[in-house]
Amino acid sequence: MAMVIIGIIGAIAAPRFFDNSVFQSRGFADQVQASLRYAQKIAIAQRRFVCAVFTIDSITLTIGATAACGTPLVSPTGEANYVINAPAGITFAVVPANFSFNALGAPSTAQTINVTGATNSITIEAETGYVH
Repeated sequence: MAMVIIGIIGAIAAPRFFDNSVFQSRGFADQVQASLRYAQKIAIAQRRFVCAVFTIDSITLTIGATAACGTPLVSPTGEANYVINAPAGITFAVVPANFSFNALGAPSTAQTINVTGATNSITIEAETGYVH
């Protein structure tokens, strides 16, 4: 009986040890979500626009007095450019549209962001800018 249980656990758990792309996808999605929440909070705190610019595998945050956002946003760790790069092989399912949070924290567009391999999506609500 013990051998059967060990065999079942081995059949289910063993593949997870060799393929960590699911964990990397979820980790990147969590980083993007946290970054967007940070962007909204900075926009409100500094009463300025914070823009999110996307590529197929990264997000860059910038700040400015207008929606053009020409100045790189400083990361919480003090790095001059706030850029989150995806791990190798992880991308956005579709490149999200660039958008900005205004001084009230409202986004210029509401949208849903999907990361390949991640089961959850990131949603930015219209008007409130709530990121979940």
